[in-house]
Amino acid sequence: MFMLHKTGSYGFLLAMVVYLAGCEVPEDVPAVAFSAMESRVDAIEKLDDRLDDILGADTPLEVLAEGFEWTEGPLWVDSEGHLLFSDIPNNTIHSWSEEEGLNVFLRPAGYNRDDPYGMELGTNGLLLDPEGRLVMCNHGLRAVTRLNDNFTHTVLAGEHEGNRLNSPNDGVYKSNGDLYFTDPSYGLEGVNNSVHKEIPYNGVYRLTADGDVSLLTTDLTNPNGIGFSPDESVLYVAQSDPQAPIWRAFDVNEDGTLSNSRLFFDSSAQRDSGGKGLPDGLAVDQAGNIFATGPGGVLIFAPDGTHLGTIHTGEATANCAFGDDGSTLYITADMYLMRIRVKTVGLGFNPAS
Repeated sequence: MFMLHKTGSYGFLLAMVVYLAGCEVPEDVPAVAFSAMESRVDAIEKLDDRLDDILGADTPLEVLAEGFEWTEGPLWVDSEGHLLFSDIPNNTIHSWSEEEGLNVFLRPAGYNRDDPYGMELGTNGLLLDPEGRLVMCNHGLRAVTRLNDNFTHTVLAGEHEGNRLNSPNDGVYKSNGDLYFTDPSYGLEGVNNSVHKEIPYNGVYRLTADGDVSLLTTDLTNPNGIGFSPDESVLYVAQSDPQAPIWRAFDVNEDGTLSNSRLFFDSSAQRDSGGKGLPDGLAVDQAGNIFATGPGGVLIFAPDGTHLGTIHTGEATANCAFGDDGSTLYITADMYLMRIRVKTVGLGFNPAS
C-alpha cells in the first residue's frame, strides 16, 4: 500500500504519521554524535575569509530528526512549507516541517514488488518539475519518475537506446525545462558488476521537455550530485569514487550539450585526513557558491573552485538543499536530517528585500 502525507496542491490525504523518538547517546560515542533536536556551534571550519559572507562562524548545526537508514534527496516544497527527503533503503519519502514535525509522505516510494534488483529500493534525488509536480530519481524502478495524483508513477526516463538505465541518482532542471540527471549503478545488486546492468558505463543524461533522452558524458566513474551555475553556463557533477573523490565542471553549450570537461576540486586530502563520506549531492547559491557534500561534511566552494570552508557533520553526508526563504541549508547525513542557517540565498528563491 501507499502511505502519504500531503496537503494543498497535490490533493493528497494524510495516511500515517510517524514519530521518531530521540535516542539517548551512549557515553562512549564521540562528542560529535547527536541526539534529535540537539545542535553544535563548533561545526564550521573556515579556510578563507570569503566564508564570512556566507556562513557565521558560530552558527549552530541542528539535528531535526534521526533514526533513518540512509537519508538523501532533500527538497523544499515552498507551496506546502515543508521539506521532503528520501530514506533509500527503507523505500520511503518523509516530510518535515516546523509545525508538523516528521511524517511519512510516500511508502513505497520506489520498488513495489518482491523481486528487487538490489537493496536500494527507494528514491534518491527529489525535484519539482516546471509545473510543480514531484519528480524522483528512482533507484528501485531504475528510472526518473513523476508522482501522479492517483499515487501511480509516470516514467519520464527509463532507458537509453533500448537499454534500461542503471539507477538514476540526482538531477537538476534547466530553465528551459530540460532535466539533467546522473545514472550510476548504486541501486543494482553488485553495483557495476551487476548481472542486471544493461549499460556498460555510468553516464550523465539530458531529458528534454519532449521526452528525448540523450547521453551527455561518461567522463565520471560514479556520477552523483549535479547542479548549474546561476547563469547555467556551467554544470557541476560530483564523482563518488573512493579512488578519485572529485567534482568536475562542464561548459553548457547553446544546444544543451556539454564540453570542456575539467577538474573542479579534488577532495583526496579530506578523504585521507579521515573525513567520512564521498562527493555526493550539491546545492548552489545565487552568488555561485557551491555547497557540496563530501569527505567531512558539506564543503563550500567559491565559483573559482577555492575551498572556503566545511560544515563538519560528523557523518557520511549525502545531500543538501536550500529551504525556507532560501537562507536555510537542509542536510541529509546518514541517519540524520540536519539544518544550518546561512547568510546567502539559494538558487530559485527570492532574496529578502
